[in-house]
Amino acid sequence: MNFQVEIIEKIKNHKKNIAVLVCLLMIIGIFSFSIVNRGEKKTEAQSFSKLLSDQKENNIDIHTEKNKNSTTIIEKQENLSIVVDVKGAVNTPGTYKVSSNLRVNDVLKLAGGMTKDADNKSVNLAQKITDEMVIYVASIGENINIIDEPTKSTKSNGSIDESSNKININTADANQLQTLSGVGAKKAQDIIDYREQNGDFKKIEELQNVSGFGAKSIEKLKENLTVD
Repeated sequence: MNFQVEIIEKIKNHKKNIAVLVCLLMIIGIFSFSIVNRGEKKTEAQSFSKLLSDQKENNIDIHTEKNKNSTTIIEKQENLSIVVDVKGAVNTPGTYKVSSNLRVNDVLKLAGGMTKDADNKSVNLAQKITDEMVIYVASIGENINIIDEPTKSTKSNGSIDESSNKININTADANQLQTLSGVGAKKAQDIIDYREQNGDFKKIEELQNVSGFGAKSIEKLKENLTVD
């Protein structure tokens, strides 16, 4: 009898152990599922975030490419080709097809530079070039100064009318302008800047549009000036 009771007690204890084990396995299973589920959600969130980031970068790349294309078109429009004629004391005189945003100095470099006997004071190296422009580099001792368009370069001096000894304010360089009474380096440069930005003076009175020149000062200078 005691032996049967002992067996029954052992069976009961064994069932309890099995029940505890099952409970522990269930708890472990639930905990593992929770961790895996959180990991999947985190992975999905990261994937979604990366998708948004990639989309944003693609949009930026598209806009950047469009901006680059627009900039290229603008630069091509601004840098149109023009033709200039280089003469005088240069190593390779001739006509050159160049970009319109160049200066006289840039064109002279294309022409092989000035020769040893060139008078570098005879040209304004900083002047902007224009289509059909004639760039003439005088030799030392020639005493002429020509950087002008063909329509005005027929004179032996593109800046001074020899018949009247008047200064042409459309073609004179800074040094020649400073020979005028009351015109210093700043006013001379203001005249040059004005005509480069607005084109040639149509009449002498337009000098009033340049800082430092009033009606009275122009009246005094008028007999020494020309625009033809």
